Amino acid sequence: MRVGVPLALLIIFANACGRSPTSPSSPSSGPGPTGSSSGVQLAEDFGGRPLFPADNWWNLDISNAPVDSQSSAYLDFIGRTRTSHPDFGPPPYGIPYVSVGSAQARVPVTFVAYGSESDSGFPGEAGYPIPPIAATQPNYIEGGVAGGGSNGDRHLLIVDRDRWRLFELFAARWNGGAQRWEADSGAVFDLSSDARRPEGWTSADAAGLAILPGLVRYDEALRGPVGHALRVTVRATNGYVWPASHRAGSSSGALPMGGRLRLKQSKDLSAYPTYIRNIFRGMQTHGLIVADNGSDLYVTGAADARWNNGELNPAFGNLRADDFDVLQLGWR
Repeated sequence: MRVGVPLALLIIFANACGRSPTSPSSPSSGPGPTGSSSGVQLAEDFGGRPLFPADNWWNLDISNAPVDSQSSAYLDFIGRTRTSHPDFGPPPYGIPYVSVGSAQARVPVTFVAYGSESDSGFPGEAGYPIPPIAATQPNYIEGGVAGGGSNGDRHLLIVDRDRWRLFELFAARWNGGAQRWEADSGAVFDLSSDARRPEGWTSADAAGLAILPGLVRYDEALRGPVGHALRVTVRATNGYVWPASHRAGSSSGALPMGGRLRLKQSKDLSAYPTYIRNIFRGMQTHGLIVADNGSDLYVTGAADARWNNGELNPAFGNLRADDFDVLQLGWR
């Protein structure tokens, strides 16, 4: 969500996506999404390989980072009793991501809103490796509509697992009449590099950051404490700080894009299921990065049929803004 998009419409959609249905029993309540025989995979774990280098802002251990002098004021703006929420679950809730091989054909994307700040493809290689099935099958694009539809953020995230590159689109849709892919904006990232977007540029996210490395993913939550920062939204923002590159608001008193929150070490996590405890431990060691405007303290995750919102929703609801600190803005 960003400036230039009808705000009320997208807030309604984001909130609807966050109110996920409950699953009946365990975190493994159903089979995960599967890919096609052509090498396209949904919700791949990448063998536990981290996205971006260890020193990337998404992967930094911020356990001992200093608290910002205005932390209390920022939390007051959010509202001390505001609770967090898992903005993910079984499809269509959360953001899906697609993994492809290097043989996947690249296709052009027509950018209709932020073309001057969008990448046409990886340098020297035009196009995005969008699998054709995304035009005809649901749950490849955020929102669960085949081809993207016309409402919501409609993120389309694609990893070329052979070349280790990430392709991300915002407001992606298949235009059947024109027989082309369209999006409001797009960005391509080398997953082996720490390169940022140019100053002032957006990405597929309002802050100009990559989305996929900030998603809570099911397999990593089962494996152990989450080892990267998580993407979070707040209702309003004010400018941006490193590592963000783009602003999408100027609300006095609000956090900037790129601001970080850290769950306090004093928060007792002993009562939660192990996989949820692993997510919350990640919030203590790697924190949350403000990446978009939306609902306060909505933490983004990957769409995955195995999530159990009957456990996730009340657990996240036990985390209040007062359980967090805001870290020194721009801390590296």
